[in-house]
Amino acid sequence: MKVLLIHNEYGKYCGEEAVVDKMDKMLSAHGHEVRRFTRSSAEIPQMFLGKVRAFFAALFNPMAFIQLRRVLNEFQPDVVNVHNLYPFISPAILFYIRKRGIPVAMTIHNFRLMCPTGLFMRDGLPCENCLHGHEWNCVRYNCEHSISKSTGYALRNWFSRVTGAYLKCVDRYACITDFQRRKMILAGFPADRIEVIPNFQDKVDEPTPIRGSYVGYSGRISYEKGVDMIIEVARRHPEIPFVLAGEIRKESSDKMLQIHDPQLPNIRFAGYLQGEKLTEFYENARFTVMASRWYEGFPMTILDAASFSRPTIGPDQSGFREIIRDKPQQDSSKGMEQENTGILFRPLDVDDLEQKVVWLWTHQEVAEKMGQNAFRRLKSKYTTEAVSKQWEVLLQRMVSEKSCSHERIFRHTVRV
Repeated sequence: MKVLLIHNEYGKYCGEEAVVDKMDKMLSAHGHEVRRFTRSSAEIPQMFLGKVRAFFAALFNPMAFIQLRRVLNEFQPDVVNVHNLYPFISPAILFYIRKRGIPVAMTIHNFRLMCPTGLFMRDGLPCENCLHGHEWNCVRYNCEHSISKSTGYALRNWFSRVTGAYLKCVDRYACITDFQRRKMILAGFPADRIEVIPNFQDKVDEPTPIRGSYVGYSGRISYEKGVDMIIEVARRHPEIPFVLAGEIRKESSDKMLQIHDPQLPNIRFAGYLQGEKLTEFYENARFTVMASRWYEGFPMTILDAASFSRPTIGPDQSGFREIIRDKPQQDSSKGMEQENTGILFRPLDVDDLEQKVVWLWTHQEVAEKMGQNAFRRLKSKYTTEAVSKQWEVLLQRMVSEKSCSHERIFRHTVRV
């Protein structure tokens, strides 16, 4: 098949860009011809009145429309896979793709179709006030901490909802977790058009058996990620070393608990890591921990850790419950580590997080067993090979359904 990937890139390379890259690579490896249609939010600072132009482009961008029409005419795709459309591509292009009779599968990376910010989060905590079409709450609570930005986000969500761009013009929604699927159904999206296809790892090699020497965290150093709770656990237990890898967000530093406190010698901030340094980080961690206050989408950090046979401690909410297996065993004599890939703690409860971190740190053999389970589950459920089969079935079915639909229209026309 010919598959067109559509994505408005963010200002900095992030998880969605990584998924688009993986999709391109995966589909190409299976013999499909892939082309991309992209714009980038990095263009905004370079434009005259960039933010103003981005505001109006989110509703309709004639230049993007013209460019897309040219690509569709040249490439003639069998199916389109949409990722992000804001701000420079706009949901308005979906009506044109539908008019061309090309089936559309949309990968749902976040909660953008239901929440103006796409996060279901306000002030670092879960918020579902906009779930049922009340996007103006984004302005009421100034969720973006900028009235103009909050208004822009609310307006574009309102516009796409009242025009039915996503509801009328998308044939299949590919959610990354079942939690996300359930939220979309509550928001009014048809259940029979929603699939659950998780994120995946490109390459999974047998990890080197190394007993880690610290508790690891990888991700943004920010308030909504609950990093201050991890720091508090470290403060309470100076005997346990912690290494935090990631960029420190300036807007969150004032909410963190003395993030550079020299009295905490057991915490090392490693900064943003990639390549060999990121590999060394996971290899030398005994396990990883996430303490997110908000729902998150599909934290790839959990799969990254699993690829090195490292379990993860995470909050008992949203997609974490699906990715981290923490189930009571039927046979208690076998121990809780028999099939589990990590541990879940009560969200926002630093005392429960402390208990789980200390327990797993002092039970090294359990941590190793959970890490092995995490690696096996990764290989069976979250590899390119496993997920590509789901995408193959979905895309083939969509093309087949569209062909059958065209054939019915043709037969009806002939009879008339």
